[in-house]
Amino acid sequence: MSPPPAVIVWDEALLGYDLGGRHPLNPIRLDLTIRLARSLSVLDGVPLVVPEPATDEELRTVHSDEYLVAVKQAPRGRRGHGLGTPDNPIFPRMHEASALVAGASLRAAEEILTGQAARAVNIAGGLHHAMRNFASGFCIYNDCALAIRRLLDGGVSRVAYVDIDVHHGDGVEAAFVDDPRVLTISLHQHPETLFPGTGYSADIGGPGAEGAAVNVPLPPGTGDDGWLRAFHAVVPALLQAFRPDVLVTQHGADTHAEDPLANLALSVDGQRAAHRALAELADTTAGGQWLALGGGGYSLFRVVPRSWTHLLATVLGREVDAHTAVPPDWSTYAASVAYGAQLPTSMTDGAEPRWTPWDGTADTDLDRAIQETRRAVYPLHGLDPDDPRD
Repeated sequence: MSPPPAVIVWDEALLGYDLGGRHPLNPIRLDLTIRLARSLSVLDGVPLVVPEPATDEELRTVHSDEYLVAVKQAPRGRRGHGLGTPDNPIFPRMHEASALVAGASLRAAEEILTGQAARAVNIAGGLHHAMRNFASGFCIYNDCALAIRRLLDGGVSRVAYVDIDVHHGDGVEAAFVDDPRVLTISLHQHPETLFPGTGYSADIGGPGAEGAAVNVPLPPGTGDDGWLRAFHAVVPALLQAFRPDVLVTQHGADTHAEDPLANLALSVDGQRAAHRALAELADTTAGGQWLALGGGGYSLFRVVPRSWTHLLATVLGREVDAHTAVPPDWSTYAASVAYGAQLPTSMTDGAEPRWTPWDGTADTDLDRAIQETRRAVYPLHGLDPDDPRD
């Protein structure tokens, strides 16, 4: 059986979302990802869909008009709305660059809505912290929420959003916290230990939409085994119960052990296993309709390009063997921009991700977090929180 048709939304103009200086969200991670995917022939024969900037009308489906005005005026000296902070510095053509990232995710959603593709990916997207009226966490416009809104406005009845970034997907949850048509699931480092300080197991959605928000706060130090145990103990049963028409996923690579801004301990191999698990869930619970987005990731040279090349390969049904060597042409280019940073030599970290299935008996911080999340939301979906089969 041939893989479902898939599209990659990409244009080099997306590199214009550049917060400047030594800001950790450096667009080089996108450039290196596309170059690595090309060097490994992942993109051979795949037409890249060129995005257009989101219009003001489109942006207003998620953001306030007051905020749009603030973003446009910020390069001329206006402050406020979370703009002009160390996290969200003002940069030239900020509105235009941010609107293009948003437009890329909207185009990905449109490709699915029109039946042009069953799968679509925008690695420049995943800016999940931006709120209706302010910037947050390196994010100006929330392309994730905009894409979900486009799907709903286009007639999709139910959308599930799964966020595997190390940080809580707070902006997306906030955008749909009262909407039972959208199930948001976020697995993230515990909010007491990491920005944005939200996303507890008890946060389950607003009035009339209880159970629409699901949060799995993971202890610092959680590695492949624990992360995958938590994922498989919570996510599949909820998606099977919810039966979304489209699965939207955010693939922040900052869960890696080498990421400088967080404290989880996944390998690239564990992240690859997560991409593959979400691909399978898209097929089994959402009829194959899958929109994948990028996100955070601050190990710019060693982690993000490999993790997201595996993501692109998974979306396209062109799995890259984990033991594949990194091509010399990519290494040569990366060395020219890496300022002496160590580069990877292989598409694997040498890990073999395995996990012990959750059975409700282990008494660890991780397993207690799993149990708390299941008990908070499983009954709202007709599931038994104490039955490992659910």
